[in-house]
Amino acid sequence: MSKLDAAPAEPEPQDIDLRPSVEVIVEIPRGSFLKRGASGVVDFVSPFPCPFNYGAVPGVIGGDGDLLDAVVLGRRLARGTKVKISIQGAIGFTDRGLYDDKLICSNRPLTRREQRLILLFFRFYALCKRGLNLWRRRRGRTTCEGWTNPVAALARSRPRTDSEWSGPSIPF
Repeated sequence: MSKLDAAPAEPEPQDIDLRPSVEVIVEIPRGSFLKRGASGVVDFVSPFPCPFNYGAVPGVIGGDGDLLDAVVLGRRLARGTKVKISIQGAIGFTDRGLYDDKLICSNRPLTRREQRLILLFFRFYALCKRGLNLWRRRRGRTTCEGWTNPVAALARSRPRTDSEWSGPSIPF
């Protein structure tokens, strides 16, 4: 048997990406000042641009009763863009007492610098959200809980059934 007839070599274990992937619909393009919900309604105007594409997994409900949030790193994507992408991590976030995961998605592993910047963003976002909640007279703890396991984040979510879901359980 010649080398040409031999079966293709098995991929090395490090070449196999075992990370789960999801379909994400972009709601807030990178660089946008408008924060929109899954319905497309503007929730608020941010004082600073969003540093990455922010969206949701359309078939999955997160801990706050809304679609599961997802960040898509990379170039700016237009609002409404659908992308199938690997989950590289997750950030735990509590808003008004409701725990909600934020999936962090990219087609490549995150650098340590990206990990620090993402965590810094969500800590700052929690401070801003806390202020907005006070202004809107909405009670409950709001904080960034830090990095969490993405597989556990998916396990905490639940599949969406159109008959049960009509938007978040609490107004934002």
